[in-house]
Amino acid sequence: MRKGESSLTSLISAFGRAYHSQFDTPKIFDDFMAENLITRKEYHDIKENMIQGIPFFNKEIAEIYKDQPEEILKWVTQVQLSPTPLARAAYCENVLDNEIRLGIKNYMILGAGLDTFALRRPELENILEIFEIDHPLTQAFKKERLTEIDQNLPSNLHFIPMDFATTFAYDNLIEKGFKNDKTFFSLLGVSYYLTKKEFAKLLELLFAQVPAGSSIVFDYADERLFTEKGLSNRVENMVKMAEASGEPMKASFPLLEVEKILEKSNLLIYEHLSPDKINELYFRNRHDYLTAFETIHYIHAVKK
Repeated sequence: MRKGESSLTSLISAFGRAYHSQFDTPKIFDDFMAENLITRKEYHDIKENMIQGIPFFNKEIAEIYKDQPEEILKWVTQVQLSPTPLARAAYCENVLDNEIRLGIKNYMILGAGLDTFALRRPELENILEIFEIDHPLTQAFKKERLTEIDQNLPSNLHFIPMDFATTFAYDNLIEKGFKNDKTFFSLLGVSYYLTKKEFAKLLELLFAQVPAGSSIVFDYADERLFTEKGLSNRVENMVKMAEASGEPMKASFPLLEVEKILEKSNLLIYEHLSPDKINELYFRNRHDYLTAFETIHYIHAVKK
């Protein structure tokens, strides 16, 4: 990870959520706090980079809307940038709310970036302990940003700097008050960047010390990741952009292989959402560019 890259990735994700909250209707996932974590300059710079980058994404759209920069921004954001982060966040938090009703005590966000869940849900302060786990550089950036905007932090929010992709350990969590209670994990936008061996090992470590009934929501790319072009080549573009950023996508999985990996960690699939199902749940009857990515699936798995 090169200096600043983790911050840029988290900023672009926050930009997509902020744009959706401000301009898109109906809302798939309303992260009304996201814009608070981006400075005006950062928002402007990301916006301009998206508009200027339209020839890479789609030369035909670049020509059609050459005098309409806001329409270009809408196209890039809705086609390329936002569909997966919005729908997977909506799905994850819907599952989480149900798990809270069933009595979970811990929520562990792996690769939290500029996640705003703890800030948006103050009513959970005495109900749920929230542990944000991320690379030390990314987490330091977020904490600095929260200080800059003078954001009050709830007492149930705990920051754990950790490169969990290579070494996950419960020691630091226990020091921050983690207790071995029923736990819900989110692992969003991460599995693509791990090898299959790393992904399997991470799941094994995550679930080694939590009780039965603990569960996880994660997204993964199916076996077509490196061959499917997708709408306006957006799947191919996603892979190319990851490669160019120095964080190449490494793994794609047939569903049967995912099931086998989960079984080794004593996990069962409770729900699997295919791209078609994601479209049906989150993008049906829209009149804009937002549609589910062709190769991305969501899974909720539970420890037996």
